[in-house]
Amino acid sequence: MAAEPLVQANMSGTSLIAHLSGDMDYQTAPIFRERLRDEMAGDQQRVVLDLSAVPFCDSSGLNVLLWAWRQAEEAGVVLVLACVPAKVKRVLNIIGMDGLMPVYDTVAEASDSAASGPRPAGV
Repeated sequence: MAAEPLVQANMSGTSLIAHLSGDMDYQTAPIFRERLRDEMAGDQQRVVLDLSAVPFCDSSGLNVLLWAWRQAEEAGVVLVLACVPAKVKRVLNIIGMDGLMPVYDTVAEASDSAASGPRPAGV
């Protein structure tokens, strides 16, 4: 049995850092969406989703990421991804989602980019 999906968030300056853990799939997508909605309801200028503990992400999980990006866009908030596992990063690249949400190698890079503007990893 897979571990329960978890979202642990804290503020760092004007950025919300959300550490996601667990598989992002059709069973866990509603839980991730609910928890992200609750965390993103605050007053932040930037949201960093740390995916380092997300070993698997199917289309339902990708839909959660897209939903979070839309929520952030509507609120005038920048949403970026950090520490994305290679398999998940490849899927994001194939479907073009990495063009919507910049991907950074570390949470620190993602947080620091708030001052200098988005600059995705590998660019």
